[in-house]
Amino acid sequence: MTQTSATASQIRIASFNLYNFIAPPDAYYDFNNIYTQAQWQQKCDWIRRYLASHDPCVIGFQEVFSIEALQALLAEAGYPHFVTVDTPEVSDDFIYRHPVLALASKYPILSCEACTIDQTVASLMGIAPGFQYSRLPLRATIALPHLGPCDCYVVHFKSKRAQFEPELAQTSVQSSGSEPTAALAEPDSQGGEKVALFAIEAAAKWASSLVRGTEASLLRLAIARRRVETGNPVILMGDFNDSLAGGVLSALVSQDSRLLGELGEGAFQAYRLQDGYLLHERSQYSPVSVARPATHYHLNQGEVIDYILLSNEFDSHNDQCLAEVSQYHTYDSHLINPQYERDSHSTDHAPVMISLKIRE
Repeated sequence: MTQTSATASQIRIASFNLYNFIAPPDAYYDFNNIYTQAQWQQKCDWIRRYLASHDPCVIGFQEVFSIEALQALLAEAGYPHFVTVDTPEVSDDFIYRHPVLALASKYPILSCEACTIDQTVASLMGIAPGFQYSRLPLRATIALPHLGPCDCYVVHFKSKRAQFEPELAQTSVQSSGSEPTAALAEPDSQGGEKVALFAIEAAAKWASSLVRGTEASLLRLAIARRRVETGNPVILMGDFNDSLAGGVLSALVSQDSRLLGELGEGAFQAYRLQDGYLLHERSQYSPVSVARPATHYHLNQGEVIDYILLSNEFDSHNDQCLAEVSQYHTYDSHLINPQYERDSHSTDHAPVMISLKIRE
């Protein structure tokens, strides 16, 4: 799907998980994970084609290892404004871990900073002292046409990967002499300690969910406080690693509150964030009933985990609306109908993009 060039009345916002963007001879996670020059060129060309055909005005990136390489690629593609707030971890001078987030824009970036955590609220939530985001979110304030300063957040919440290895936890508990786990570890007709490992694995996965939900809740607080300070419109984009339909990320899109009667509907609408896809569906007079395209696949099971959330300035049913979501696009051909020569070193996510039409 080819988009028209950027105009003053259409502003396109995209979220793009680059999937291990790292220039050779550096490696990601393990010394064997190094792109050849041909593979790296193929990956960069794939990104260039996406930018040229879809022409987003603002892009939030996840999984960035080679920051300077990405900035150079984007400058060549017509994005003079680029920010990040963190750096990857490097060991042995070439093995990179903990990729970071970045944002590129065709419009001036007025300010940028990392999102912080309110440790007092975290403590009230029962979170251990010193809790930090698994990937440091960034907030960039961008001067958007007709909208003025807009706070754009880029996130990559904790993955669903187990927070710890079940086998290590099993060994640790057994060595401590814990009777319940020792009993489960005794061989029996059902598999003995293997039975307990399934339960420990479930606990390890839930631990990741707890981290992901905590990150979302504490970021939502930071967004709300910034909103009170500035009144700027809000755009939150990224790889959420979970569905908004579940309960883990419910803090991001709260739809009710016992405080409504006390604080009023106006205050709640100013606080609220909504899914850009649903805002687009609501803005259409005759919406087409089709399934929402997945943005990621695991074991052939598709799921939507990449989102763009918006404040009430982008809700066409709100009297404070400044722009509405006129288009929503999921770029997924490389996932559902891949061509090896073109897509073998692309990304394991579908970039998502919305078009915002300025209201007259």
